[in-house]
Amino acid sequence: MSSRTSVTETSKMFSTLRAERKTRLAGALRLFARLGYDEGVAGHMTARDPEYPEMFWVNPFGKYFGHIKSSDLLLVDHKGAVVQGDGLVNQAAFAIHSRVHRARPDVVAAAHTHSQFGKAWSALGRPISPITQDACAFYEDHAVFGEYTGVVLDAIEAEKIASSLGSLKALILQNHGLLTVGGSVEEATWWFIALERVCQVELLVRQTGLEPIMIPHDYAKATHQQVGSAIAGWFSFQPLWEKIVQEEPELLD
Repeated sequence: MSSRTSVTETSKMFSTLRAERKTRLAGALRLFARLGYDEGVAGHMTARDPEYPEMFWVNPFGKYFGHIKSSDLLLVDHKGAVVQGDGLVNQAAFAIHSRVHRARPDVVAAAHTHSQFGKAWSALGRPISPITQDACAFYEDHAVFGEYTGVVLDAIEAEKIASSLGSLKALILQNHGLLTVGGSVEEATWWFIALERVCQVELLVRQTGLEPIMIPHDYAKATHQQVGSAIAGWFSFQPLWEKIVQEEPELLD
């Protein structure tokens, strides 16, 4: 195989991977709109570019999640400049996601929105409890960032968020909302949806005034390995992808 052929094949590979990530990201944003996770102009999702890992794709600032197509996504460099696409970059999105992507080379995608139950739970400033099987997906795999100082526009604040996330899959931003990451767009998206639902369930349980029964540590750890793995997150997203792409195929444009 000639070097020219090798370069061509590599270029095609990156092009295919890029197209796949972008369509999954557009589909995830549309799913978030359906689930009511949009809140005006707040919220953002990113996917690392496969060829240029220091850059990432992100939804344009001010565009409704439910209308986003693959072609609408912006490619942003490490300085926050738009390299490809037409639109504005949410500066909070750049601040948070650039630091998370830089600190975590294993992270392909990250999601953050001001979803209702995640936002409500974040006001308590405490981690979720292992009170259900689904909650165990996050057992010892999430943390609370307890320093709310306003909209995250400062690089130092964003670095603190990335540091608090560490090697975990999720972070509860106190008085703010949820942040999830994954080795794929599918994984990061599913963890956000799952964590939002876990927050909702624990809020409902706490409203009874009764003390919930905790799943013992050993069982919670074992369950985390079963339902909290990367492949479990990726696979759990597949039915949602099938639904959105069949009902809104224009997202692929």
